[in-house]
Amino acid sequence: MMTFTLDFSSILNIDDEQFEKICHNNPDVQFERTAQGELIIMPPVGAESGNRELDIMGQLWDWNRRTKLGKTFSSSTCFKLPNGALKSPDAAWIELSRWNQLSAEAKKKFAPICPDFVVELRSESDSIKTLQAKMQEYIDNGAKLGWLIDPQSQEVTIYQLNQSPKILSKPNVLDGGELMPEFVCELDFLW
Repeated sequence: MMTFTLDFSSILNIDDEQFEKICHNNPDVQFERTAQGELIIMPPVGAESGNRELDIMGQLWDWNRRTKLGKTFSSSTCFKLPNGALKSPDAAWIELSRWNQLSAEAKKKFAPICPDFVVELRSESDSIKTLQAKMQEYIDNGAKLGWLIDPQSQEVTIYQLNQSPKILSKPNVLDGGELMPEFVCELDFLW
């Protein structure tokens, strides 16, 4: 199955409430909305991709459970970025003080915040160019660190605020740097 982008923007502006209804009425499909109002339809991932995603999310969750420095989010979470896009990274983390600034109501919906850290794990149906653009969009909207993990090319691209992307070949581990002290993510299972 492939990802599809539908552009209704010339005839219909899908607002946040309508987008929420589309997601609610179609629970087996994941949706995103671009800043230009295009609707992105993403099929479920295969078992291998889902297992890899959960392993990475589990490591992030475990680190955060121990440090209590923020909040972690799964690929089912959609965030409203400052540019108006509604995006769902495969894994995300938000520093606790930033999360606590949101109202209780904002936390229940598509939170109007860009995560501090995002992970995109390329599945068989993902276009690398689309994921690269998505990662840059996160950085442009305030993410401080992002990992684009591509098992197909056996590369990880590190995105950081105010830096050019850095490509690593088959890294066995990645760390969260100063943003996420002591966070180490093992990736040897991918290669």
